[in-house]
Amino acid sequence: MANSGIQLLGFFLSLVGITGLIVGTILPQWKMSAYIGDNIITAVAMYQGLWMSCAFQSTGQVQCKIYDSILQLDSSLQATRALMIVGIIVSVAGLGVSCLGMKCTTCGGGDKIRKSRVAMTGGIVLLVGGMCCIVACSWFAHNVIRAFYNPYTPVNTKFEFGVAIFVAWGGSLLDVLGGTMLASSCPRKKQVSKYPAPTSRSGPPSSAKEYV
Repeated sequence: MANSGIQLLGFFLSLVGITGLIVGTILPQWKMSAYIGDNIITAVAMYQGLWMSCAFQSTGQVQCKIYDSILQLDSSLQATRALMIVGIIVSVAGLGVSCLGMKCTTCGGGDKIRKSRVAMTGGIVLLVGGMCCIVACSWFAHNVIRAFYNPYTPVNTKFEFGVAIFVAWGGSLLDVLGGTMLASSCPRKKQVSKYPAPTSRSGPPSSAKEYV
């Protein structure tokens, strides 16, 4: 049986990871304007996220605009948003399932083997949710890198990684790590000996006496 301490550690790691995923998904700093070439000195810093784009001026003013239409967005951005939302929903569901199967909870009865299987199932669901978010962040990062090194991209429209994508990456890794710890709650089968247990043979007392 898995140690309850490992289950608690996996649960809290997954909880922190899901919090990071939610914060990273909301933040608009998924990519920021790159200061290269003639764009080194500028009074406005541009940030783009999954839901909005923001402009930070040197005076401290911030102007954000939410994307008006989903159909006007790039297909890669739509896929990233979908994967992040699916990953968060699946991770929250896996966290709830694993909470029912943890040894420190009283839910699910007193059957330890069944509770361990429930915790293992929740850990696997957390792994799936974390992998969805890792794929989403990696895909978005690949598109940013490809556009940055594209010679046909204007210098003033090139972007680099923002803070939010690193927050989402960190949350995904914590989610996967916590799910791995919870998935290790699979109960071990008892080893059955190949040889039968020795039985004591006691026959009826002999009434005849042996004489030499």
